[in-house]
Amino acid sequence: MNSATPLPRTNSRASVWSGSRSSIWRSWSPFNPVANYERSLDNYPWLTINEDEYSRPSPPSLRRARHKPTLNDTCEHAGASDRHQRDPERGSGDTVDPEPLLDPQEPDPNLVTWDSDEDPANPHNWPQRKKWTSTLLVSCFTFISPVSSTMLAPALPDLQRQFNIASEFDVYLIMSIFLLAYAVGPFLLAPLSEMYGRVVVLQSANMVYLVFNTVCGFAQTREQILVFRFLSGLGGSAPQALGGGVLSDCWRHEERGMAIAIYSLAPFLGPAVGPIAGGYLTQYIDWRWIFWVVSMADAVVQVLAFLFLSETYPPKILKLKADRLRKETGNKALHTEFETPDRTFLQSLRKNLERPFVMLFTQPTIQITALYRAYLYGLMYLVFASFPMVWERQYNQDPSTASLNYLSLGAGFVVGLQVSGPLIDKVYSHLKTRHCHPGRPEFRIPLMFPTALITPAGLILYGVAAHHKLHWAIPNTGAGIFAAGLILSFQCAQTYVVDSYERYAASATGAAAFVRTMAGFAFPLFAPRLYDVLGIAWGNVLLAGTAGVLCLVAPAVLWRCGERIRARSSYCAG
Repeated sequence: MNSATPLPRTNSRASVWSGSRSSIWRSWSPFNPVANYERSLDNYPWLTINEDEYSRPSPPSLRRARHKPTLNDTCEHAGASDRHQRDPERGSGDTVDPEPLLDPQEPDPNLVTWDSDEDPANPHNWPQRKKWTSTLLVSCFTFISPVSSTMLAPALPDLQRQFNIASEFDVYLIMSIFLLAYAVGPFLLAPLSEMYGRVVVLQSANMVYLVFNTVCGFAQTREQILVFRFLSGLGGSAPQALGGGVLSDCWRHEERGMAIAIYSLAPFLGPAVGPIAGGYLTQYIDWRWIFWVVSMADAVVQVLAFLFLSETYPPKILKLKADRLRKETGNKALHTEFETPDRTFLQSLRKNLERPFVMLFTQPTIQITALYRAYLYGLMYLVFASFPMVWERQYNQDPSTASLNYLSLGAGFVVGLQVSGPLIDKVYSHLKTRHCHPGRPEFRIPLMFPTALITPAGLILYGVAAHHKLHWAIPNTGAGIFAAGLILSFQCAQTYVVDSYERYAASATGAAAFVRTMAGFAFPLFAPRLYDVLGIAWGNVLLAGTAGVLCLVAPAVLWRCGERIRARSSYCAG
């Protein structure tokens, strides 16, 4: 927040003491609005409700040391009060000028909002059981669709023979076209979820994935399987596009780490498990059962989600509440703060579809985290692509045995989750206490720095051990260390983005997912040439060195400049 931007005002005294949503008197100060409001009560006793109430001591929340906070503190302390003053859909420069100190501000009697801060309809106030149900169901969706991205790899020789495919590029395109659709889908699905809610878009898109993934098993030509794989990828991209938004809806900042750790594990664990199952299904049954088995598992999750997954998007919940109240009372003027009756459906659709593109090309926070995660995600798929070469050529293992080595990556992801999940919330809470601050997204950054050592170290160990044909456990250990570093870095970056863009978390994660998935699509294409020229050892050294530099620079920039960058953004939460 630059110095030219008016700082947010506090709520009324009644709002501070009783939690009321109304705002009768407002004050403004260039430094501390809460302290300034307290002084206004002392200087203007006629602002109090009655004489007895004026004579009683101030609430503890207002009896704190009056110091001049830094601009950073003021920026974060503003929080939600500043969000309604800046409307990103009307331009980043739109602000609301503060009213005079004694100018009364009438509350809008037709505004529909939460009944109180403890309103059970607010997903932040849901019971822990309901929050974890939503988190686990979304994580299951996010696990199943990435399985399809790599599960077909062991069956590619069979597909090549059955469909008479001569070009190696066309063969690998059958597998990678799924990721291409994965990159395109979020630009459509994420903004739609911010118009119609998370659940309806998630379940509708998953039905598209379920249908076309099943149809892939009946394909008779190369063209058919390419089209069906692309359409199934579009539907399968929904969980990665919407999952961050669901978690942002349900969990408060200090609770979010473990939930995002589990959610972030799914897109890594799925590609690691997929080739193992695919190898055995291809060897002992038929490649078509790869699609049908995945569809069976997805159908089970779809039914569970239909029964137990509730809507989490607050604007959608409040809109349903407003619709119900309008029907019950006959008052057509009732509305929520998120509704824009001056826009037509097509205008709203265009604005929401534009948002991920606008955010990707205008938000430095998204650009930095997207490039950071894209490189690491590309490395993961590059390692996946190198496994057949290492284990079948270097170690002379048969395909089914070679596929078992993917378990090292899965084990690394699980171990990384066990360490990083609880740790990220503890570090966040510790930094809140240490800095006497209500919390900011930058408190997620410190855990990103260890990945500058962990991820490259694992990649180098894997490459050097494979080059010298050391015992098979050593390259697998390197792959596991590499995977643990990946899950830690991804979790921190994902949580940082979700904390920064709460209302637009789906669009933010969807825009970042495009860059990440395109890297996952492209990196395996140059892996054979890279290793042919440099070898598995020096090739991994080059990739690890680049990763080490990137894993130092990106978090350093976000830690030092992230708050200033976010303050200039009309989309950020605060």
